[in-house]
Formats: sequence, C-alpha cells, structure tokens
Amino acid sequence: MTLRPCSRQSDIQQLLASGHWPHACPPDLRAHLADCRSCADLLLVTQAFQQSRSAAASEVRLPAPGAIWWRAQLRRRNTAVERVSKPIFGAYVFALSIVVLVATALAISQAHHGLCWLDWLSQSQSAGLDIQSFNPLTLLNAGWSLTVLIPILATLALVGAVAVYLATERQ
Repeated sequence: MTLRPCSRQSDIQQLLASGHWPHACPPDLRAHLADCRSCADLLLVTQAFQQSRSAAASEVRLPAPGAIWWRAQLRRRNTAVERVSKPIFGAYVFALSIVVLVATALAISQAHHGLCWLDWLSQSQSAGLDIQSFNPLTLLNAGWSLTVLIPILATLALVGAVAVYLATERQ
C-alpha cells in the first residue's frame, strides 16, 4: 500500500469530470487502469457517485415558485383569520350566554307567576287603559312588573340572537 497517488489519476479525473469517459479514453490509459488498482478504484467510486447524483437529480421535482408563494400567502391569511376569529368567538359565547340567561330568567319568572303571563291583557282592559294613552309608569305602580320584564327580556334575547347570527355568519 502506497500513500503516493498514481501519476495518471489526474488524467482519469479530468476525463470523468468532463464526461468523456469511456468514449474519449486513450488505449494506453485503459491498459493502465487494468494494472493500477488505485486508478481503478478511483474510476469505480467516481462513477458510482455520478450515477447516484444523476439519479437523485432526476427524482427531485420542485414545485413552481408561484405555488410556493401562493401557499405561503394562504398560510399567512389563515393565521390572520384565526387571530381575528378569537374575539369573534368570545362575542359569540357572550351572546349565547346572554340568550340562555334571558331564557332561564323568563322560565323562572313564569314558574313563579303560575304560567299566567297573558293575564295582563285582560287586566289592562278591565283597568280601562287605552293603547293611545299607554304609560308604563302606571303599570309599574299598579304592580305590572311582568309587563316591563317581558319586553326587556325579549329585547335582550333579540340582541343576543343577532349577535350570535353575525358572529357565525362571518366564519
């Protein structure tokens, strides 16, 4: 085993690098390869690496740069939408909780009054109240808290439902 390289290795490397092996190889260099083991190993290893490189280069198919850019823009847009939708989701939960609270309060109120919430109509006619001269303060003084409670609860439920609708429509 010698540590000095063969004097013909540079010729073989030039032929392999330029792609002229084996077609432009002189016959005396072929005879040298049959005798010199280090040159034969150099040829074998270099050809194996060249074949591996060409096989790997033919397999790699990069997507178009426009597609890569489009995916990056889409990913950026999606993260922005997620960041914006978090407060919207909070508003959705708040509106839904308001609607549930209003419905629960109405159900509890009706359970305490014995489910007679339409009696206020007959009482208003018997009290002689006209629709033209409707005054809510007289209803409060007369103990008509349900007459005030129902419109307030209905308004809260309506506002909550609109908020829930708008929050889910944008998603």
